[in-house]
Amino acid sequence: MSDTVYWRGVNHLALVTADMDATVRFWHGVLGARLVATIGTPAFKHYFFDIGEGNTVAFFEYTDQHLDEYAKPAGVPYDKASQFDHLSLNLPDEEALLRLRERLKSHDCEVTDVVDHGFIRSIYFSDPTGIALEASWWVLDATGRPVDYRDERLFADAEPVAAVRELREAGRLARTVSTKLVDGIIEDTYRTGV
Repeated sequence: MSDTVYWRGVNHLALVTADMDATVRFWHGVLGARLVATIGTPAFKHYFFDIGEGNTVAFFEYTDQHLDEYAKPAGVPYDKASQFDHLSLNLPDEEALLRLRERLKSHDCEVTDVVDHGFIRSIYFSDPTGIALEASWWVLDATGRPVDYRDERLFADAEPVAAVRELREAGRLARTVSTKLVDGIIEDTYRTGV
């Protein structure tokens, strides 16, 4: 179809750090995600780490900017983390997952045992700034294949939202939503209608 979007992964996910040096030492040194590009201005540093061909995780370190930092485990709600919970990095198989787990432990980083979520298996850990991280491999790869919204191995929510019910029943969404650009920080988007 002419309106098909051809996604090719994540060009970059931009996160924030208060300590770029520690971030480089962890992402490049511990995780082995090569530092592949940097931007430096008087106002900020912006560094990019390779997580697969064409895919990076990037960090901003702002000059003279106080940050309210927090750390939280993946999947645990926190009112200051309304737009971000955790980042999961993809690995090719369980052997790679176990190797990463051992690598983290060898660098004295705390890491969970392997957690079996059915269609993926994962380990959980944090970066030096408290960002909750996960590494996963697809036991049943949901990508690059036709989607069957009735496949309960992948669509296990017994009470799905209306949009999923529409996809299941009609194969398309009855409606979409619109968004607006903002020119400043808005604390409560629900109240302001953004």
